[in-house]
Amino acid sequence: MRVLHAVTLHSPTHAFGGPVRVALNLAKGLRERGHEARLLALGEGFDPWPTQVEGVPAKLFPARRLLPLGFSGMTSPALLASAGRLVRDADVVHVHLARDLVTLPVALAALRAGRPLVLQTHGMVDPSGRLLAKVLDAVAVRRLLRGADAVLYLTPHEREGLDAVAGAPLDRAVRLVNGTPAQEERPAPSGPPRILYSARLQARKRPVDFVDAAPAVLAVHPQARFVVAGPDEGERAAVLARIGELGLSGRFTVPGALSSAEVLEELRRAHVYVLPSVDEPFPMSVLEALAVGVPSVVTRSNGLARDVAAAGAGRAVDPGPQGVAAAVLALLDPAANGAASAAARELAGRSFSMDSVLDTLLTVYEAAARR
Repeated sequence: MRVLHAVTLHSPTHAFGGPVRVALNLAKGLRERGHEARLLALGEGFDPWPTQVEGVPAKLFPARRLLPLGFSGMTSPALLASAGRLVRDADVVHVHLARDLVTLPVALAALRAGRPLVLQTHGMVDPSGRLLAKVLDAVAVRRLLRGADAVLYLTPHEREGLDAVAGAPLDRAVRLVNGTPAQEERPAPSGPPRILYSARLQARKRPVDFVDAAPAVLAVHPQARFVVAGPDEGERAAVLARIGELGLSGRFTVPGALSSAEVLEELRRAHVYVLPSVDEPFPMSVLEALAVGVPSVVTRSNGLARDVAAAGAGRAVDPGPQGVAAAVLALLDPAANGAASAAARELAGRSFSMDSVLDTLLTVYEAAARR
């Protein structure tokens, strides 16, 4: 089966975050099962220009910023001109849909060409009062949600939002969780405690809360080290300023964006992983931490909070540095850390393995192709 995965942007800094990681994981898994999976996206910041990403053949078009609207204002005239041909060469078109000028045109091209169309929205398409969102919903999004052969959602909350945007219950909606490839278990933690944040530095992810939790942890573990990794989306300056205000420059490392291999290296060194963000649908960074066996701290509005808490794979807390600090301290107890680490790997393997995700996805593809 020839499957085209379309996502908004791929860059060396992984600026677009989780949807690209999901698309690559799915494409790699499909290729391991003998299918021809490819990636289609804008590209930015490459030299030389890649023709594959992590072993997945990729068609990347140089990004052009037409409007000052972040990712929504980026496109490529060459991609738009090629969309019809690219979708016709696929047996299934799998679009990681956002309200932007890349994934919307590709999905519309698939609909016009009569190709089996699967949409996966990653929490990026929800009811919005913004004028641009209302215009795009009226022009394209509603039509796509109603016309797709399948719409994949992560959580019941996301499903409710998609129904609201579509204006009616979606009868072809299918729940598909994010999966994570199996990883080698981290070594037993050693040395001073090392606490990791690895996600985009944006306001919703609350990286400053991570910094503000450090003094309470250091009061008990004065040699602890903290890592704030990830591409900057407006919060790096605030993170660095807060570290300086607290006088903790010697305790923090802020390395910027990391490659996938570097993220795994950091996870294998970490005692605890922290993602203090709010309203996070289904974060890949937490799944990757669980797969390695790193106990994780998330807020209760995180889509993985119930799973993490129920399995004993970490802690789910109220937003804010106080709850984060208390959870980190609890997980730095060696016995608690060991138990949570084992639970994390068991949870990742049982509930979020790539094999189970791919089994579901291929059933969706086959139904879409028949339809």
